[in-house]
Amino acid sequence: MPDDIYSTTVTETKPQLGGASDLVQGIIGQLNTAPDIPADLRARVQERLTQLVTLSNSPSFLPEIDRMSRYVDWITHLPWNKRTQDILDLERAKQVFEKHHYGLQDLKSRIMESMAVMQLNLQKQKDGGTSTKSTVLCLVGLVGTGKTTMAYAIAEALGRKLARIPFGGMGDPLDLRGQSRMHPEAEPGKVIKALRVAGSKNPVILLDEIDRVTDAGRASIMGVLVELLDPSQNNAFVDHYIDYPIDLSEAIFIATANNTTGIATAVMDRLEPIQMPSYNDQEKIEIAKRYILPKELEDAAMGPDVIEFSEGVWHSLVRPLGYDAGIRTLQRTIRGVVRKVAKLLVEGKGTHFVINEENVKQFLPQM
Repeated sequence: MPDDIYSTTVTETKPQLGGASDLVQGIIGQLNTAPDIPADLRARVQERLTQLVTLSNSPSFLPEIDRMSRYVDWITHLPWNKRTQDILDLERAKQVFEKHHYGLQDLKSRIMESMAVMQLNLQKQKDGGTSTKSTVLCLVGLVGTGKTTMAYAIAEALGRKLARIPFGGMGDPLDLRGQSRMHPEAEPGKVIKALRVAGSKNPVILLDEIDRVTDAGRASIMGVLVELLDPSQNNAFVDHYIDYPIDLSEAIFIATANNTTGIATAVMDRLEPIQMPSYNDQEKIEIAKRYILPKELEDAAMGPDVIEFSEGVWHSLVRPLGYDAGIRTLQRTIRGVVRKVAKLLVEGKGTHFVINEENVKQFLPQM
């Protein structure tokens, strides 16, 4: 065995000048495939990549080239100038809202009013004027009253992409703003991740459960929210990882909260709170008939005629365990009924099942 075989192996693992240049050129090539990146940011990144070639024999070269590769991957996938075209058809919006939610007429009217304002502003822009900033909504209500699903319906009605940022249990503002690339495992914050997921610079960004951040991080997270929701500041939002101003002024922010007690006054000043009312029993029955049961039957690959509920049973389904402000308990109850019927169906014990006052306990043993 030659004496120098070990040293030869070590030498071959070190990047040579040509190899280092190829690595850098590959990343630059990726950078150049994204024409929408701001010119000054592109120049800054290219300069840093060019400098890396001179460090090809340094132990820090490979870690740094890996960091730069991940950074370029992020900035090339951000929607710097990509937008979706708004659909501002009020009649279509009404149909979308009715398809997903029963009642809530005041809220639906409020959203369509905002769409009407957006339509007028769009015409103003075409005539050479400037548009006004959209209102930031905060849907406030008890659990299960439809806050999150309403945000999805709003995005669908507008024809915009939706990205959700969960705030439940968040305790560090860096979760929103990202971490500096000086840290080995740094990554962007949830705002930038939401933009990448949406793939457009004018998405609907759902700030879900902003009242449920931890007590320790509440003040600092609320500080980031003030910047995020303020039209005079969010046109140049800086994530620590991206380290470049990003325009969020075209995004529509919809926050949700169970109550406003834990939300800072400065944040509330930038929100328009809209109360999501609790449902009464009759409204829940209509929701179950129109939305929940058809959806659960579809998810279980069952036809619409497999299960039939007698009218007298619905009130028992609505309150199997007492009063509930939302519809999640009702949804779980109906899902349980559908599962039991599915088992009977597979066992060949029938093709059409009527749930009435006499047999309901077979499907709802907790009653």
